[in-house]
Amino acid sequence: MIDATPDTPHDTGQTRHVPDRLNSRAMRIFKSWEALLLAVAIAIFVINSFSSPYFLSAWNLSDATFNFTEKAMIAFAMALLIISGEIDLSVASIIALASTAMGLAVQYGAGTPELIAIGLIVGLLCGAFNGFFVTVLGLPSIVVTIGTMSLFRGISYIILGDEAFRGYPASFSWFGQGYIYWVFTVEMLLFVIIALIYGVLLHKTNFGRTVYAIGNNPTGALFSGIRVARVKFILFLLTGLMSGVAAICLTSRLGSTRPSIATGMELEVVTMVVLGGVNILGGSGTIPGVVIAAFVMGLVTFGLGLLNVPGIVMSIFIGLLLIGVIALPRLWTMVVARRKT
Repeated sequence: MIDATPDTPHDTGQTRHVPDRLNSRAMRIFKSWEALLLAVAIAIFVINSFSSPYFLSAWNLSDATFNFTEKAMIAFAMALLIISGEIDLSVASIIALASTAMGLAVQYGAGTPELIAIGLIVGLLCGAFNGFFVTVLGLPSIVVTIGTMSLFRGISYIILGDEAFRGYPASFSWFGQGYIYWVFTVEMLLFVIIALIYGVLLHKTNFGRTVYAIGNNPTGALFSGIRVARVKFILFLLTGLMSGVAAICLTSRLGSTRPSIATGMELEVVTMVVLGGVNILGGSGTIPGVVIAAFVMGLVTFGLGLLNVPGIVMSIFIGLLLIGVIALPRLWTMVVARRKT
């Protein structure tokens, strides 16, 4: 008699196992830098809620977003630039120059559309200026952008001196002071949109894959047909453009322009990027990590502000944080290597 039992096993009480690839993916996410940052952000939020009775106010939390949104806009573009193996230390000075150009235009009766166009164009021109010296002349980006950091801000001081530009149109204040819904600010909306754009650009497009390839091996990328110089030039353009966007938001929020605007912001932007898991030497990093790092730094600075901690102490903290996130991975690698030997 022929056995009619099919080869496919029926329910025999055996346990169905999750595929190994799903287990390994979940473990990678759990062990990732982004997961650690998220845990740190939650811990900081809890600590702040107990440290100050004003922290959990919806309006205070909304105001806290101003501590990081403008910097994060630049950090997304900076992340791609650093992943490619370059850096731009002139971003804060680009903000100063773009803000000065907008303030100068206001004196001649420019309206809000013209101011937005001027801010973006100045940012693009500054990014193109940096990109030309790095990608065409082959100069080190850190040297070029240290030079333009002084150049751009110096131009602002020449134009303004100790004065300030005021008198911006009322409609212009919407970008830095407006709200979309209840406590949801315009800057926060821009932050979310820009994060999504750069997340897709880096992780879901061929352009993002070329950025990783250049950062890991620029010579190999060149021989594989990637136009390395052109890609890097585009990245400098994007960094300049995001600095222009940040200049519009910051100038709109402050309602005035001074040559000292955004002083020291480049340090916070780089710290945000590196804290987000981007390798300062290039080749690795993610946009979600930068997003979480932005919230971490925003929560820390806002919490310290509620405790009346002086600004100089915050600057010291930012500097130590930057050194720490660069040094700790190296120290950890050395410890692991010694344990293996």
